[in-house]
Amino acid sequence: MKVIYNDGTVNECPKEEELHVIRHTAAHIMAQAIKRLYPQADFGYGPATENGFYYDVDLGEKTLSDEDLPAIEAEMKKIVKENLPVKSYILPRPEAIRLMQERGEKYKVEHINDLAADAQISFYQQGEYIDMCVGPHLTYTKALKAFKLTQVSGAYWKADKNNKMLTRINGIAFASQEELDSYVKLMEEAARRDHRKIGKEMKLFMLRDEAPGFPFFLPNGMILKNALIDYWRDLHRANGYVEISTPLIMNRHLWETSGHWDHYKDNMYSTVIDEEDYCIKPMNCPGGVMVYASEPHSYKELPIRAGELGVVHRHELKGALHGLFRVRCFTQDDAHIFMRQDQIQDEIMNVVHLINEVYTKFGFKYFIELSTRPENSMGSDEDWEAATNGLKAALEKLGLEYIINEGDGAFYGPKIDFHLQDSIGRTWQCGTIQLDFQMPINFELEYNDENDQRKRPVMIHRVCFGSIERFIGILTEHFAGKFPVWLAPVQVKVLPVSDKTNEYAAAVYNELKKAGVRVVLDNRDEKIGYKIREAQMVDRAPYMLILGPKEAEEGAVSVRSRDTGDTETMSMKVFMDRVLEQIAARETPLPQ
Repeated sequence: MKVIYNDGTVNECPKEEELHVIRHTAAHIMAQAIKRLYPQADFGYGPATENGFYYDVDLGEKTLSDEDLPAIEAEMKKIVKENLPVKSYILPRPEAIRLMQERGEKYKVEHINDLAADAQISFYQQGEYIDMCVGPHLTYTKALKAFKLTQVSGAYWKADKNNKMLTRINGIAFASQEELDSYVKLMEEAARRDHRKIGKEMKLFMLRDEAPGFPFFLPNGMILKNALIDYWRDLHRANGYVEISTPLIMNRHLWETSGHWDHYKDNMYSTVIDEEDYCIKPMNCPGGVMVYASEPHSYKELPIRAGELGVVHRHELKGALHGLFRVRCFTQDDAHIFMRQDQIQDEIMNVVHLINEVYTKFGFKYFIELSTRPENSMGSDEDWEAATNGLKAALEKLGLEYIINEGDGAFYGPKIDFHLQDSIGRTWQCGTIQLDFQMPINFELEYNDENDQRKRPVMIHRVCFGSIERFIGILTEHFAGKFPVWLAPVQVKVLPVSDKTNEYAAAVYNELKKAGVRVVLDNRDEKIGYKIREAQMVDRAPYMLILGPKEAEEGAVSVRSRDTGDTETMSMKVFMDRVLEQIAARETPLPQ
């Protein structure tokens, strides 16, 4: 694919950059179409993104909605068909300002004024449309083969809430129509699986304007949440962890000592108690440190693996809130491991094995990133090098491939991040392992070695789920609400065919309930087909027991499977044994 660079040269584009060029060109073609339809349009920024492109535009008194997108898209298709050549040139800063002023582009003028006085500004032109841009771009508009506009939203100029709100028009673009169609199909499937929609249908959780970013868990959601927590506790007990709980609110001095106040205070909630500043914890780690520091330790005790299901609060911007994926209050499945330096590699490997067990359980594939020292960090070069090398050594000993993510470590240490892939190919960052030399120094943590000399422990911060709330959102979309039996809020739904079998249905219901199965009896005066559809589509119950006169006479149950749609008649004992075995084993079939 040939592209034009901002110096006017035309060359083949590197394969890995092709999609970016396509989407950047699509943004310019969209802007040209908008300008033709709305001559008053004044443009802000219009970049390519990981999933598409957008342009922020000031339309004066005119407001746009998603209903206006087909007209813009149709105009874009006309521009593509015109096959306009794309040209580039460079102007010195004064001439660039003059050009944009003449064209009434006040946001572009402001942008240029932010650049250095001796800056050379590059421009691209197709037909009557001129835009400042570093490029590169496609050489002709007809080279844009497949695109679609997706939505209208709002965005502040320069992402500053003190500036004017502009209209953001979003789109997607691909090299071929086949790729675009595939992506659109994926997005439709993602919309079908949206955890906010399913969460409402299944009555898992709710979000209210009275508490933005603070989710309410409903009875069904608490069943799901507690089932995950029970699994977490069993797994951690088996792996040598103890469980602790630390206060929700602690003195500001603690957060200053830990380093969070300097590095994270804008995301922390604070209050005043007894005329002193206190903070609502955004992380659990300083509390875990306090527990370790509460008594002396010997080298023989280490490693100490302390888990905590701690509720944390973080001030996220309102516009960033998104269902359970981005909230202001969540439960972190934390653990802090205090160890000797000679135990680092083994402990990291143990945590990797544990996280792998969790993700494999739910059918997630994943890839690993090793994030290194950020600019705004604390600690010595020697400690950072030792910590980074410790993480690398553990991953290499395990034979795991990983990607280096330069400069994205925590402020106190490097980290390993686990990016899991769900059933429709999306990736989510959940688990993390952070190696920390700094907090033990800040809090003067110690243990006595074999010679009764005081030594400094090293600390691991780690999570598996990450946030239990976010993990529930991911699982809901991963399984499309069709949770495995052990997680399903309603495991069995008993459906009498008519009121003639209500008595037998009640007996079946009571027997299942007594055995600990989460069962619901639907004895409403409704047609059986309606009851089955509701059990399948709303409750998403793994099993439906359809009970008619024949089942009542024989003491049997007709079992309809949610996942296969097949119905099988069997004795109550056979069914009960099957369900209880699946629950006890926490059987987790791959999502459909």
